[in-house]
Amino acid sequence: MSKFNIFVATEEHLNYVDVVLNTIADAAKVRGTGIARRSPEYLQKKIEEGKAIMALHGEEFAGFCYIETWGHDKFVANSGLIVVDKFRGHGLAKDIKTKAFELSREKYPQAKIFGLTTGLAVMKINSDLGYRPVTFSELTDDEQFWKGCQSCVNYDILVRTERKHCLCTGMLFDPDRKKNGVEKKSGRVLSRIKNAVKRSDSKLGRTLKSITALF
Repeated sequence: MSKFNIFVATEEHLNYVDVVLNTIADAAKVRGTGIARRSPEYLQKKIEEGKAIMALHGEEFAGFCYIETWGHDKFVANSGLIVVDKFRGHGLAKDIKTKAFELSREKYPQAKIFGLTTGLAVMKINSDLGYRPVTFSELTDDEQFWKGCQSCVNYDILVRTERKHCLCTGMLFDPDRKKNGVEKKSGRVLSRIKNAVKRSDSKLGRTLKSITALF
């Protein structure tokens, strides 16, 4: 199969809104799980704002995802991930999700990126991108986000548990946690190099000294 074109959608792609919504609705019926419904106007707005990722195979719609901010841009959600049945099995979902993740980091570098999903495949993709499973309390407390769950068939579970549990798994990418983790690891490596320098007067030691002088 020829390659897919994956890009940030623009106004010239508004004619795909209906097929996106129909594809999402069909997937919900097949899976028998809840998917929060979005109006045509909502998706149109995402595209106009440059917050939607679309995949085409030629001119044929193949997949979609969009991003939305919550809590005064402190949180970003990548939502509405969908791939047309006939195009599954080619890694397209991962490519679309990765593109949405990159767009989120570009537009909102300080924001925490999160998602709710019942799909194991999406959980694996999220994990590869650096997300981790979290309790709902670590996600945004923006009431407008949670109102979006009202159209899901499992919304009553969310209400009964006082928004602590549902069939979805919450996953979160925290840029601060990622940054601190890298810095700590780099610090440990640098410390080991410096210790090696102190222990050695050999040519290797002199080489290591020149390396550590760069830090």
